[in-house]
Amino acid sequence: MLLFQTATPPVENTEPQEETFSIIQLIVDGGIGSIVIIGILLLMLAVALYIYFERTFAIKAASKIDKNFMNQIRDNISAGKLDAAKMLCAQTDSPVARLTEKGISRIGKPLEDINKAIENAGTLEVYKLEKNVSILATVAGAGPMIGFLGTVIGMIIAFREMATSGGQAEMGSLAGGIYTAMTTTVAGLIVGIIAYIGYNHLVVKTDKVVHQMEANAVDFLDLLNEPV
Repeated sequence: MLLFQTATPPVENTEPQEETFSIIQLIVDGGIGSIVIIGILLLMLAVALYIYFERTFAIKAASKIDKNFMNQIRDNISAGKLDAAKMLCAQTDSPVARLTEKGISRIGKPLEDINKAIENAGTLEVYKLEKNVSILATVAGAGPMIGFLGTVIGMIIAFREMATSGGQAEMGSLAGGIYTAMTTTVAGLIVGIIAYIGYNHLVVKTDKVVHQMEANAVDFLDLLNEPV
């Protein structure tokens, strides 16, 4: 019978610990070059998102109009109630209503003058709808370019390490430059893709409103051509 037993040592957990990897760590580990470039890209992304959502809500509001609006305008003009028609347009906050009001104010003049007035008003309305949208196009083009600038800076850093070490640089010393190159490239492409998609979506939405304006302008001119 054994009087003494040897205590077995506790088994240590040798499983590798998973390292958490955050976006902030991704930016900071790239060095000062990565921080500056990605900081600029994040600012551009914030501007692009603000413009996208602001224009989305503005265009959505501009596209809303009562389906009976033109019918009411037709009834008022047919009855000779031009003031009532103008009042209805003033109470309706939409590009279509403003174009119609501009046409009503020109009633009595040649049809070409009325058409020209509506076209000029339409140009102003389109300009309002496209306000700041060109900035999205700029971000979509400049974002990847700034990212590639970070790529070039990172590669310069890596090759400088090789040059100063006489071609005997260790992989660890080159990692910083390569890391900067890769992270800035990814960040630039992400910003560019988001801005590009947002820009094209706004263009499609704006085109729909412009088509609505043109259709209602044609209806208004047809109304003026109807026999009394």
